[in-house]
Amino acid sequence: MTNNDILRRIRYIFDLSDSAMIAIFGLADCQVTREQISDWLKKDDDPAYQRCSDTKFAIFLNGLINDRRGKKEGAQPTPEKRLNNNIIFVKLKIALNLKAEDILEVMALAGFPLGKHELSAFFRKPGHKHYRVCQDQILRNFLKGLQLKYRTEA
Repeated sequence: MTNNDILRRIRYIFDLSDSAMIAIFGLADCQVTREQISDWLKKDDDPAYQRCSDTKFAIFLNGLINDRRGKKEGAQPTPEKRLNNNIIFVKLKIALNLKAEDILEVMALAGFPLGKHELSAFFRKPGHKHYRVCQDQILRNFLKGLQLKYRTEA
């Protein structure tokens, strides 16, 4: 999954307007324009499509954490230069204040049950012997579960 795909899904799940997305970037001390947001949200085959860099997406996720959990005093966390699915998963878990049971429930909603030990392997440090790489399928199902849980159809 690309950063742009995940950004589009998060926007849809939480029904975020352009202004809300700009505000979320602002919470992580980054100014972006409506045009940048629009270009990141376009489909890959659109000529105006712009790839959302790992750093920009990390800033957005940090802003989402600040938006959902409240901004911490002092210096903001330094955005990662390289993101992977494990880091994205952790940041979404923090932003939404989810415990392991909550994540397992979200995954079950998506029809993708996981075991608690399987789940904890995604949140370990890369050098740990039980660390496991989070594949796109896992992240995709987590986002699908979030959509089912948080997105209320009118």
